[in-house]
Amino acid sequence: MLESQTISVSVEALYILYVLQKNGFEGYMVGGAVRDTLITVSSLSAADYDFTTNAKPEQIQKIFPEHFYENIYGTVGVAREHLLEQMDRQNASQLLESANREKSVIDLDTATKIHESLQKKSLESENQQTQPKDIYEITTFRSDGTYADHRRPDQVTWGNSLKEDLDRRDFTINALAIQVKLSVLEKINYSTAPDVITIAPSDYTVIDLHDGILDLTNQVIKTVGDPNRRFSEDALRMLRAIRFSVQLNMKIEKSTFEAIVTNAQLLKHVSFERIRDEFLKMLKSNFPKEAILMLDETGLLKYILPELLDGKGVNQGGHHTTDVWTHNLDAIANCPSKDPIVRLATLLHDIAKPHTYKETDNKPTFYNHEIIGSRIAKQIAQRLKLSKRDIERIFLLVRYHMFYYQPEHTDASIRRFMRKVGLENINDILDLREADRLGSGARKTSWRLEEMKERMIAQLHQPFAITDMAINGHDLMDNLQLTPGPKLGEVLNKLFELVLENPELNTKATLLTEAKKLLS
Repeated sequence: MLESQTISVSVEALYILYVLQKNGFEGYMVGGAVRDTLITVSSLSAADYDFTTNAKPEQIQKIFPEHFYENIYGTVGVAREHLLEQMDRQNASQLLESANREKSVIDLDTATKIHESLQKKSLESENQQTQPKDIYEITTFRSDGTYADHRRPDQVTWGNSLKEDLDRRDFTINALAIQVKLSVLEKINYSTAPDVITIAPSDYTVIDLHDGILDLTNQVIKTVGDPNRRFSEDALRMLRAIRFSVQLNMKIEKSTFEAIVTNAQLLKHVSFERIRDEFLKMLKSNFPKEAILMLDETGLLKYILPELLDGKGVNQGGHHTTDVWTHNLDAIANCPSKDPIVRLATLLHDIAKPHTYKETDNKPTFYNHEIIGSRIAKQIAQRLKLSKRDIERIFLLVRYHMFYYQPEHTDASIRRFMRKVGLENINDILDLREADRLGSGARKTSWRLEEMKERMIAQLHQPFAITDMAINGHDLMDNLQLTPGPKLGEVLNKLFELVLENPELNTKATLLTEAKKLLS
């Protein structure tokens, strides 16, 4: 049984329970963290853990001095770095510096130089839209009032019991709580204990008031109480149902699914920031295609990506065996990147084909669909409130996904392509190309594509920006009596064009000679 097994919990989560209980309060791990712990999902992050307590917000703040509290819902946030300090954790710096790195299509370790832009990317998060990931949230028992706007409760009151708190939750599999015995928590040395601690069945209790364990066992997603009421309260829950379905590979219970269809129009009341976060999580799951299909079947997709629906029934011809709609879905199903932004670009790469469809000699053509499509994709990214950086990534990946290679292409043309796409986006556009090929029924790669990869790797040590040149503006001013201004910039740009075409010219002496010629 799920509720009577040895479980693994992070030492940080146990410390939060310990601090709450030793100060005389009830403390429970609640929601998705309980669900994932019981089904043995490994590597839960701070953001995956939620806690509930009868302590009021001001009491929580007192026992967790380094905190932030800026909402009306009784949630106090504790940053992981501050929690580790409070625990006197000996390996805190190593824990904070650890980061997961995905393998690249191009193995950059083989390059003689890793460009600055590629180094920066490894330090950036996949999605910069939401609050920092390393935040633990502790919330006072709560009882929600009515939801007039289908987004948030009109009034929030502190609850008197855990039952009230669990009764207000969205799905039965999230209406679970775990309490660990204080006697067990007191025995842990939090400064030196392992990062993850196993807890025996006799040392914890699962509180399950809505048959969440049964639904977890049967792999069913079902609302707590009447689904129509739950979705009317907060329309985002409809997206969450689909997101959990594809994340956990579970079915949505029939009456819950039917309620989503009935209430789909309520999604209009939800902000695109909230929609975006759920949608990107769907794309990042192992079943992004199935997520899109469910969004379509429930009627939710037209409120998120109506442009995608235009591809239905638009035949492509040539090597394609499906319509544009099916191809886009097959492409995202085969995208090797887990980055939701790359997967979104993959989903949108042919978004303009319905708008550029023409028949030439009884064959469908889509001239310039990548150019028009990049503009449409940018508009969609803006609608989803993506960051400026991710909007630009979407635009570039869609705009240049039709890149073409022949063996006779010069090294300079390879470098120009890499510079145009952006070094930091090379692996992403190759992932999109692989997804596009597989989504068309072709093999994942070709000899041309593999040769192009090898040639790009060989060029990674060459100059790709003005700052890569062996000369700079100060050198020109010192040696050629130039002054700051448009002329200086013009000379630098012309020198860079020479270097881009002929990297062997990238020496200080040679470039000074070339600069003199430009000024003569």
